[in-house]
Amino acid sequence: MRFTTWIALIIWLASLILALITGRDLLYNTFYFITLVLIGSWLWARQNLRGLEIKRRVRTPRSQVGRFVEESFEVTNQSWISKLWVELRDESDLPGHHASRVLVSLRRKHPRIWTVKTPCLRRGRFHLGPITLRSGDPLGIFELSKKIPGAHPVLVYPATYEIPGFRLPPGHLPGGKIAHHRTHYLTTNVATVRDYVPGDSYNRIHWRSTARTGRLMVKEFELDPTSDVWILLDLDAAWHVSQPWEEPDLTDIPSILQSQFLRKEPSLVPSTIEYATAAAASIAQRYLAERRAVGLIAYTPRREVLHLDRGHRQFTKLLEMLAVVEPTSTISFDRLLLAERPYLTRTSTVVVITPSADASWVDVLRDYRHGGIGMTTVLVAASTFGPIQSYRPVLAELWASQIPTYVVRRGARISTALSHIALPND
Repeated sequence: MRFTTWIALIIWLASLILALITGRDLLYNTFYFITLVLIGSWLWARQNLRGLEIKRRVRTPRSQVGRFVEESFEVTNQSWISKLWVELRDESDLPGHHASRVLVSLRRKHPRIWTVKTPCLRRGRFHLGPITLRSGDPLGIFELSKKIPGAHPVLVYPATYEIPGFRLPPGHLPGGKIAHHRTHYLTTNVATVRDYVPGDSYNRIHWRSTARTGRLMVKEFELDPTSDVWILLDLDAAWHVSQPWEEPDLTDIPSILQSQFLRKEPSLVPSTIEYATAAAASIAQRYLAERRAVGLIAYTPRREVLHLDRGHRQFTKLLEMLAVVEPTSTISFDRLLLAERPYLTRTSTVVVITPSADASWVDVLRDYRHGGIGMTTVLVAASTFGPIQSYRPVLAELWASQIPTYVVRRGARISTALSHIALPND
């Protein structure tokens, strides 16, 4: 109970004792008056929490680091008695979310409406709600609370960046010939032409063949054998580190909107897993936009696979997977690479993303290269995030093995780090 509540109860008890000892009418009247005040105050505080209708609308259950979660609140007093004050306290676990508000003089059928825009500071699955209502009497003797259950789930995707300088090694054609697999996607490989049928896109018409034959002819395409991009993400808990992070002060909303959350390079939580997932999402965005097939493999510790596919739906699935993965695996990265080797072919290009400073996984990549698999490495420099073994010996091994490597350090711009191949002394 509150301090004022204890004081009121002590005064009430003292007046009762004095009235019983002395028997004076004045003290009995004082006791009766204090009793009525306490009962009335409690009923007032209780009434303030009754007859309230609360509507919470979340604009979208999905957002992305650097963007916003927008929601609206509507509180309506349905009772006949006005509410002196009501505090709506939000218990969401979304970082940086501040939706709590004190409503004063809440009259009947006069709804209070407000909107809350929360900048997304980190990826993950969060919940908006539940809500706790708190109110009291005018004398401040009693304060009562009432919890309203229910929560709205929100999924925050990792940040993505434009990485025009990122390059994959050229793929290999099996046997020196094109693998004939027809596809409805537009690729650089034209297989043949055929007669136009209703429903064919006009941009597939082959005008030279149309002029030669006198009838509409359309192109058919083959899958590019270098288009399969597998992203192998290392979630070994032994190598992922992070720095203490505090939520930024969001009281100065306008300056934050202008300086941080409306720019193309949203800042990341100082954690290797945040940088690794942002790199994976950016690479997938880049090559899915080029109509390539992209897949993702990670161990959490069970094997999580997003099979190869193209298009925006595949990108959404990949973001949903990356939004919730955490470095909880006990499987080393070299074991992951060995386990996945039988499933990769010469037409695959592998992008490995790891903070591991154990050079044993570099030996497995050499075996990949001897098998004709193209590869690129994104090395998250864990030693820049915390006290852990330096990444430089691994970088030297990768350079000696002629494996293209990009290094991502703490505080680095992802778009810059993934646009320049690292040198041995970087």
